[in-house]
Amino acid sequence: MAEAVRAYGLIVAMWVRSTMAYRASFAMTAFGNFVATGFDFVTILLMFSHVDALGGWSLPEIAFLYGTTSTAFGLADLVLGSMDRLGRRVRDGTLDTLLVRPVPVLAQVAADRFALRRLGRVTQGLLVLGYALWTLDVDWTPGRVAAVPMMLLCGGLIFGSLFVAGAAFQFFALDAAEVQNAFTYGGNTLLQYPPSLFAKDLVRGVTFVVPLAFVNWVPSLYVLDRENPLGLPGWLALLPPVVAAVCLGLAGLAWRTGLRAYRSTGN
Repeated sequence: MAEAVRAYGLIVAMWVRSTMAYRASFAMTAFGNFVATGFDFVTILLMFSHVDALGGWSLPEIAFLYGTTSTAFGLADLVLGSMDRLGRRVRDGTLDTLLVRPVPVLAQVAADRFALRRLGRVTQGLLVLGYALWTLDVDWTPGRVAAVPMMLLCGGLIFGSLFVAGAAFQFFALDAAEVQNAFTYGGNTLLQYPPSLFAKDLVRGVTFVVPLAFVNWVPSLYVLDRENPLGLPGWLALLPPVVAAVCLGLAGLAWRTGLRAYRSTGN
């Protein structure tokens, strides 16, 4: 594990040095990423120019959902966003060049073409979260204060697990980047809105099947003192660390299975 983290850090450092050789280009692409990802929140602001609440949730409450999931997803996208290129490497055979190097393949794929510009999404999410925390009318107990950084960390780990599991699936499907994106980018968009807007079957699916609800929906209900739309007990808000650990374990198992099943294009 330590070897993989060290290798990942060395490869990322190489790409960062390469990026910073053209500082003006980096600044423009990071700003472009900041603006492009911010359009999602602009859409929410436009909705609230016509309504006072969305699904019974106020603007500061939805900004809280938006800020927590966008920041968590942005961190996972920054660290593991290159995983969706695995399918292309499998198809054109360039994955073979990674297999012969004395470095864990997962670290090489994750750090491949590390894009520092993705900090724009993280920055935008943190700004919206800051606005939400400033405007929310919440009785901030120690438990609720601790829940906020827990949501960002565990949410990032859950999204990261989806990136790895999606990449593992591409060992078999070969061209399934869009399937992976449906759960990662699509999941982030879903979690920007309150669960009361969606059918209960969908809410059950992202709670018990693909546990995206533990990124921010479940802990947000505790922080905002709201009832769970499925009638589930409040102690579920304590489970994101457990869910994140289980997701990481399953993603690691899926990656190992996919890598062992890989057959080179030359075989």
